[in-house]
Amino acid sequence: MSEKIVQLNEEVIKGQLKELVRGSVEETLNELLEAEAEKLTQAARYERNEQRQGYQGVH
Repeated sequence: MSEKIVQLNEEVIKGQLKELVRGSVEETLNELLEAEAEKLTQAARYERNEQRQGYQGVH
């Protein structure tokens, strides 16, 4: 006796995976951009110090 207990909607799963990957890539890119901005300005966002080389604007 082989009854289907779970039914998968492939399109829904693909859509959810796509959004998960997109979110992960976006988060990673934002972190990389933030790190590069901190390196270039020599300060974290909103940080004030004598070595600061410019500022980061609000995204």
